[in-house]
Amino acid sequence: MKKVLVFPCGSEIGLEIYRSLEWSKDFEIYGASSVNDHGRFVYNNYIHGIPFVNNVNFINSINKVIQQYKIDFIFPSHDSVLLKLIQNKNKIKATIIGSQLKTCEICRSKKKTYSFFKNILKTPHIYNLNDKLLFPIFLKPEIGQGSKGALIANDLEEVKLALKKDPTLLILEYLPGKEYTVDCFTNSSGELLFAQGRERRRIVNGISVNSFPVEKLIFFEIAKKINKSLNFRGVWFFQLKEDEKGILTLLEIAPRVAGTMALPRTQGINLPLLSLYDFMNTKVSITKNDFSIEIDRALYAKYKTNIKYENVYIDLDDTLIFKERINTVLISFIYQCLNKGKKIFLITKHKENVKKTLNIYKISHNIFSEIINLPITGNKYKFVRKNSIFIDDSFSERQSVINKNKVPVFSVNEIECLLD
Repeated sequence: MKKVLVFPCGSEIGLEIYRSLEWSKDFEIYGASSVNDHGRFVYNNYIHGIPFVNNVNFINSINKVIQQYKIDFIFPSHDSVLLKLIQNKNKIKATIIGSQLKTCEICRSKKKTYSFFKNILKTPHIYNLNDKLLFPIFLKPEIGQGSKGALIANDLEEVKLALKKDPTLLILEYLPGKEYTVDCFTNSSGELLFAQGRERRRIVNGISVNSFPVEKLIFFEIAKKINKSLNFRGVWFFQLKEDEKGILTLLEIAPRVAGTMALPRTQGINLPLLSLYDFMNTKVSITKNDFSIEIDRALYAKYKTNIKYENVYIDLDDTLIFKERINTVLISFIYQCLNKGKKIFLITKHKENVKKTLNIYKISHNIFSEIINLPITGNKYKFVRKNSIFIDDSFSERQSVINKNKVPVFSVNEIECLLD
């Protein structure tokens, strides 16, 4: 089993790499960050306190982590981190999942990207401040990612004000049309094995939170031109936007994982995993499922608690079985507990034969250490041991248990905080 370090691990990109690798039998995942980020809620192997990429101790600190945890691969999840690691490739004591230095340097700068491709692809027109500007104007940093620092200016005063705040902003033609990301994969021989477009229909903080695949031959043709011009290896992507005439214009190229690569992953193309195998010199191929799919994302929550328990008491009616269906969230939690060696007790006032009801719902009674079936007037708190938690839809039952037994109690809509 090879060890993979994702850095920084708590961004949407770092989390997508985790989701892409977490079920692989061939890799053990480590996450590291410079700040105390969401990665600590997700990665079982979490390392904090890595210096920022521009710190003089960054390379030494990364090498210490590599040596301490015997890391085989580093998967950078930020453009500046990728460039820094590739620039110091000979000093790093692990394999970096990334493309060649020249490719990373060109892709890191929008100005270099547009200059390099201006005779190959349509790129945005770059204005000088003294040019006759056609408003609205789009301004964005030469070096950046997502939509950070980007803005639309409607007159010259707004342009001057923006440049006063950030002189590095590029003054670009405004592109009003649809925006696309094209996810790509190039193998160790330089062959472009995959290029699939997706429309960025809703964008929040530079991340496409609603997207769906779009099949256009031109996406692959553009990908081939980019792939022929620069040396990629593994996962990469580029973004396009339609100008006022509907002509696709290059926005940016990045030789890394994109935050919404979950979309091709669910179609059967796991680009981070393919990249790792390619860097292990394993021949890889692409097989895609043929179905329509759309992704829509919102904030989700992970929790850490200080609850310590060995026993779990769970109600049946309106808890484990809800509206004549299995509560799949709760059944998932049950198996999480079984994986950790905790005991599960079914405690219920079910009127019918409990085992017969469990059989109807294909739930094995063997997952429970004990089934406690009480009369309707029974008191559940009398059966709850110390070092336990109690899950029940009934407020009165939870109230009596927390008051009498002094253990944590949860309703059905609260158990998400118990899930890993």
